[in-house]
Amino acid sequence: MSKIAGVIPARWASTRLPGKSLVNLCGRPMICHVVERVKQAKLLDYVVVATDDQRIIDAIDVEGVECVMTAVDHPSGTDRVAEAVSKLDDVDIIINIQGDEPLINPQLIDLLAEKMVADSSWDMATAVTPIKSEEELNNPSVVKAVFAENAKALYFSRAPIPFNRDDVEFARLDAWRHLGIYAYTKDFLETLVKTSPCMLEKTEKLEQLRALHIGCNMLVVQTEDDGVGVDTPEDVAAVENLMKQGK
Repeated sequence: MSKIAGVIPARWASTRLPGKSLVNLCGRPMICHVVERVKQAKLLDYVVVATDDQRIIDAIDVEGVECVMTAVDHPSGTDRVAEAVSKLDDVDIIINIQGDEPLINPQLIDLLAEKMVADSSWDMATAVTPIKSEEELNNPSVVKAVFAENAKALYFSRAPIPFNRDDVEFARLDAWRHLGIYAYTKDFLETLVKTSPCMLEKTEKLEQLRALHIGCNMLVVQTEDDGVGVDTPEDVAAVENLMKQGK
């Protein structure tokens, strides 16, 4: 049986919101809400917080979580995840769960795990949700995804893709927003972090393009989840509102 680890990278020095892992959401640090959600996933053998700061470890009030101190200078959360799981010898599949998504759906974590276990031909899996407005489609902060009939990822971009050449009405477009959750085989994750960023990744500032560049067989899973994250002080109030509504 495959052993599956859910790993939450949580660094202190966030550019837009330093120390955001400990930002107060409904009376608790955000990292605690994330961990609690991840713990609700049924298929994880390990839940790991990979961090670079003891303050984050000290704040976690959820039992059954492994905390791993990682290097401060990792260029991405993926590198931080890779360092953390390098210390877990019996892990086969890793789910990389963003540390700034306190509303992450545990069922989505399980779905990615199921897909990876069911078909060993996939190197990675990720998730997308329907784009609901033209404003969202044209927003460069919203990463768009296109994928094949068999759900294999073709490309990700900050630009509106597919390009609407004939100005088809928005309601008829098939446009998808990428959610920042990834599943990897341990072997592919090791390969990924040893590979230098490619031109596409450096141009779009999207590290999943490095995976595609080296021939990754990446599954794209469709979900209705919104993937609400906390990047700015304004996001804090919005997420607290959703939490109070029982989301």
